[in-house]
Amino acid sequence: MQLTRRDFMVGALGAAAVACSTAANSADTIPYSSGDNNPKFKAPAHTCDAHFHIYDNRFPAAPNASLIPPNALIADYEKLRSRLGFERSVIVQPSTYGTDNSCLLESLKILGSRGRGIAVVDTSVTDEQLKELNAAGIRGIRFNLGRAGATTVEMIEPLSKRVADLGWHIQVHMSGNDIAKNADLFARLPLTVVFDHLGRIPQPDGIKHPAFAVISALLEQGKAYTKLSSIYQDTVVGPPTYEDMGAVARAYLKIAPERVLWGSDWPHPSPGKFGKPNDATLMDLCAEWAGDDGTRQKIFADNAATLYGF
Repeated sequence: MQLTRRDFMVGALGAAAVACSTAANSADTIPYSSGDNNPKFKAPAHTCDAHFHIYDNRFPAAPNASLIPPNALIADYEKLRSRLGFERSVIVQPSTYGTDNSCLLESLKILGSRGRGIAVVDTSVTDEQLKELNAAGIRGIRFNLGRAGATTVEMIEPLSKRVADLGWHIQVHMSGNDIAKNADLFARLPLTVVFDHLGRIPQPDGIKHPAFAVISALLEQGKAYTKLSSIYQDTVVGPPTYEDMGAVARAYLKIAPERVLWGSDWPHPSPGKFGKPNDATLMDLCAEWAGDDGTRQKIFADNAATLYGF
């Protein structure tokens, strides 16, 4: 397993990758995002995008990767940053690269103090490697169990115990049904759990689904966060209102506004049946669901500053 940056030269391959990405998206104002409008909502100072991915074909995909999107580079992402007006960013290791965090670490170097990262490791990781990741800006590890890949449910507890001393959290991408099945596991973990994408609550069940109760209880106890991200994956209503997911978001925000984070999920690798979303519309919706300026300050800036140590 390789956790640190591999030695490589950009050379012709890297140049070709950048050219390919630029050519593929030259017609888009913002690559991988529909629309060209700016959000009506003005992001507060230190707004943080708590969830996005970088894809770069200079870094090989894991042998068992089931999702290999086209290049989505930091240069492309900077256009989204400019459009939406945020400052800070948290790069999340995608399933594509398994436990090889090289692309993530290279991207973090480019972002510098504006960035933090969430890595993927398995139980073979050494304590020294974890310390190296921490020094590079990693603040948690992800278990992407929505797809077959590098991690399993059985790894959650032993790895949680190992990274707790670093002050890290774990991030979980798991179906709502599986979250409900593993309620006891999440309740006994010795660190914070961050649930991706509103906990992937199935619709039309919404807040009646048992996973909502599991996540809500952990939020109330100060043991978890959830992300206002990728709301297009589970909606049955769809754009422009995504009202079914809005009901879930507002319910979480009522329970624990200090435990909810906004994330773009750019470049939207799993857009669902409604296609690539309008990122400005999604940002405006999250601001609307927050309901007041105090809550907006929390979900867009303050909560991320606390969790990721900005």
